[in-house]
Amino acid sequence: MISLQNISWKAPGAGFSLRDISLTIPDNTYAVLMGATGCGKTSLLEILCGLRQPDSGQIILDDRDVTRLEPRERRIGYVPQDLALFPGRRVREQIGFALQMRGRQDNQLIVQLAADLGITHLLDRLPDLLSGGEKQRVALARALAAQPRVLLLDEPLSALDEATRGEAVDVLRSLQIKHTLTVLHVTHSRSEAESLGQLHLRLDQGRIIQV
Repeated sequence: MISLQNISWKAPGAGFSLRDISLTIPDNTYAVLMGATGCGKTSLLEILCGLRQPDSGQIILDDRDVTRLEPRERRIGYVPQDLALFPGRRVREQIGFALQMRGRQDNQLIVQLAADLGITHLLDRLPDLLSGGEKQRVALARALAAQPRVLLLDEPLSALDEATRGEAVDVLRSLQIKHTLTVLHVTHSRSEAESLGQLHLRLDQGRIIQV
């Protein structure tokens, strides 16, 4: 479960803020968040995963207050819009990064995630040899390697063409079910929202509206 309680945050030097945001996303729910460009959707995800600190309010994940915890302590998987793959690391190293940060090595998990996402044949490739769809799957595998309960996705399909996007929607849906994830997915695509979303949210003028 994701619960935000009266979260407020003002962007330094910017013209927008998040104001008293309260929302609850039940366990194992696929929620989609829409809103105008620049309204603070990415900032809200970064607050959730610990990359930004709110000015006030609480973040509760599975009945645990994580507001002041480090990102690695929150059991959250995060796929940013630019995917943030490491240029000099092969795919197996990308996927294993979250494990490495926790002092673990689990090659079996890396191989299993690669198989789940259909990228086993890419494990020894560098990112600059991957297509947009392949990079997206690698970023998803890396996020899942931390075995999170919550998955945050920031426009993960925006760089894909229409045919690849349809296939990626099916992958996201099956991953959410298989890994029993609570998902918050930011998108500008109404078709993505309709295909994936069980809970539809909109960020408007710093506030969350349930659609």
